[in-house]
Amino acid sequence: MPQLQTDVAIVGAGPAGLMLAHLLHVAGIDSVVIDNRSHDDIATTHRAGILEAASVRMLETPGIDSRVHTAGHRHDGIDIRVDGISHPLHFPDLVGESVWLYPQNEIFVDLAAARARTGRPTFHSVTDTRLSAIDSESPSVHAVTEDGEQLTITARYVVGADGSRGPSRASIPDSTRQRYFHEYPFAWFGILCEAPPSHEVLVYSRSPRGFALISQRSESVQRMYFQTPPGTDAADWSDDRIWSELQARVAGPDGFELKTGPIIDKTVLPFRSAVTEPMQHGSLFLAGDSAHTVPPTGAKGLNLAFADVAVLAPALIAALRDADAEALAGYSQTAVARVWKAQNFSYQMTRMLHTDETADPFETKRSLGELRSILGSEHGRRYLAECYTGWPQG
Repeated sequence: MPQLQTDVAIVGAGPAGLMLAHLLHVAGIDSVVIDNRSHDDIATTHRAGILEAASVRMLETPGIDSRVHTAGHRHDGIDIRVDGISHPLHFPDLVGESVWLYPQNEIFVDLAAARARTGRPTFHSVTDTRLSAIDSESPSVHAVTEDGEQLTITARYVVGADGSRGPSRASIPDSTRQRYFHEYPFAWFGILCEAPPSHEVLVYSRSPRGFALISQRSESVQRMYFQTPPGTDAADWSDDRIWSELQARVAGPDGFELKTGPIIDKTVLPFRSAVTEPMQHGSLFLAGDSAHTVPPTGAKGLNLAFADVAVLAPALIAALRDADAEALAGYSQTAVARVWKAQNFSYQMTRMLHTDETADPFETKRSLGELRSILGSEHGRRYLAECYTGWPQG
């Protein structure tokens, strides 16, 4: 029966949990990390990967040896198409920043390798994870290892970076925890395809047929989405029908045409926003999707998780290394302020770019007017660029 003692027990070995573990290690703080997924499951799960400049700087932390600058791609803007007319936004001119395309599974590979080099334990494929005594100064995490052994980790602090379905959030008492939730009246139909990029940057398109996003993954594999009703069955859509619909939503007088190829994955994603407050209780602290989820329109999911870590890591270091008992008191308040800014931007982008069949004609015209107002104003374009590239951390 493994029984481990550590400074910080981290539930969740995704990018947020591993980034936190590495920053703590650099400062001489010990941690144990567990996850209910296998290493290969995380490494092969395809998720979006638009990184704010601040997130890239975190990956530049000594010891990570990230490939973000060699395998990733810097994007200096996005292209927003409205009824077939392109409105390019060049971020360096507008706000002096850029973003990077670097998929989350590649970030995980970098961080997992960095974790392995530290020699500190990471347990994958655990089951029956539960937290106990989070109101005390000796909380513990219990799980069953891949080998069937009972694992107990006793720590001074526990961090829940275990996503929206993990046990950490539910460990905060109902009397303390407040959950804010919003579900959108549409979903995204997403595909992975073997094709070259259709454009040098991401293309966000609003058309009378609905929204489409022409994203990227690599030089040979691309990610694309189009708005669809909730409950859509991906099996009902042939490849030809998908390409026809995507092309119709980006078509315009400039003759823009998508680069097509074999579709290797189809999925339908529900569109939801959620925030849990507070993001801390007793000796437990939440980070990433365990505390908040955003629709992918604003490219904020992973960046928010890293921003949480950027606040939490120095607070944990101050509490543990410098005996600053008050360092962690303001974590939730600081992190939540940024979360709601990101929720607002994600909601705004979603509402401006999508067509809503449940909305009345006034709201449809109003949201289009909002989009045109922002794109037609230098101040509006700077605002959008600032939100997209990210606000200062901390």
